[in-house]
Amino acid sequence: MTTELKTVTNTNKAYSKVQQQVVRSLKKRHRQEKLFRTAGLLAVSASILLVILLFVNIFAKGLPAFWQHSITLDIYFDPAIVKISEKPQPQAGETENEFRQRDLAWRSEVGLVNFNRLIFPALQQVIPDAQQHRRELQRIVTSGERFALRDLVIADPSIIGQTKTLHLLTDANIDVWLKGNIDRSLPDDQQQLSAKVREWVDSLKQQGVISNRFSFALFMNPDSRSSLASAGLAGAFMGSLYMMLVVIVLAIPMGVAAAIYLEEFAPKNRMTDLVEVNINNLAAVPSIVFGLLGASIFIGWFNLPMSAPVVGGLVLTLMTLPTVIIATRSTLKAIPPSIRQAALGLGASKTQAVFHHVLPLAIPGILTGSIIGVAQALGETAPLLLIGMKSFVASVPGSAMDQATALPVQIYLWQGNELRNFFEARTSAAIIVLLVMMLSLNSLAIWLRKRYEVRW
Repeated sequence: MTTELKTVTNTNKAYSKVQQQVVRSLKKRHRQEKLFRTAGLLAVSASILLVILLFVNIFAKGLPAFWQHSITLDIYFDPAIVKISEKPQPQAGETENEFRQRDLAWRSEVGLVNFNRLIFPALQQVIPDAQQHRRELQRIVTSGERFALRDLVIADPSIIGQTKTLHLLTDANIDVWLKGNIDRSLPDDQQQLSAKVREWVDSLKQQGVISNRFSFALFMNPDSRSSLASAGLAGAFMGSLYMMLVVIVLAIPMGVAAAIYLEEFAPKNRMTDLVEVNINNLAAVPSIVFGLLGASIFIGWFNLPMSAPVVGGLVLTLMTLPTVIIATRSTLKAIPPSIRQAALGLGASKTQAVFHHVLPLAIPGILTGSIIGVAQALGETAPLLLIGMKSFVASVPGSAMDQATALPVQIYLWQGNELRNFFEARTSAAIIVLLVMMLSLNSLAIWLRKRYEVRW
């Protein structure tokens, strides 16, 4: 009995030690799991916090730039100043080219008119002592507004001899002064505006003659160096739009077709393995390398115009193709093999099985990957800088072959402008426009995915 009792006691002690080890092991595992969860939660929280801070910073700086100060003036289109001939009209027997030549000559005639002579009398009506400070009047209205008056006359010559109430943009320095972006306590020799101009604009602001209005110029005007307050995103927006059209037309069909062939039809051999490896490597190549390639091939060999959206679109197509191919192949791989086997078992050919059964089920994933690839290309800057799209372009491109810039490049150019007080907010506003476009593309991808998932 004593021996049996000792055996049982030793067994219980051994079991107790094992139990204690198990308990300690479980506690350690639970601590590690809890620590991992805490670390993951902290990482996610920190990421969300940083994103929130980024968006708050961008929107806090950029939203005020969507409003800009303008001065309300009664502009009299004096016939003694606007001396132009009658606007040409098409005549019987006249060719389209002949009429275009006459119309261009008339527009050039209108462009020679000094429209500043219409603005100065209107300013004198709201500024009593302006006659003694005529030079200072030039600092009130931004110089680009004379072209706005020219465009009004070109659009409707009948306004000559009439008085129109117009809202003209103030100078960029006046806008930042009234928005409080300039320290008012600085001495006069450090101020960008003279004391007289500051006195005028503060008074006009109180009277309501100068008001902070929504800036349509930001969206309707191209970039400008001579009239900074008139600088807008129209040229960059159209340049980005043309580039995205080129990417959508080329990258998506070619990428999807290549992915379908590689995944469904290509034989599995060393050649296809080499192609797959190269595609995966191309997806990791820095975007600036594609810019060098585009500058060498499309501009150097094919002599395509520099700074043209078609060149930018071709470069971004090369960069987007690997992303589209990889995303499409991943989607096709996710389709169950039973779909293919069932189609083949019912007598369908290989092509019918792919295009009638597999591809429709893969459309949501293909659309999502393709649109996200296009959205990624929309935000690229480095390859566009190497093909000349950083050049200053003061007009809105009429086609993909005209000189243009893009939204990311415009942000880069505005960020380096010397008038920091004005363009810092405008840069953030351009970032907001770019983010809205990218988020819209991502939202479209999500919507299309949900729509086709419900359908199929």
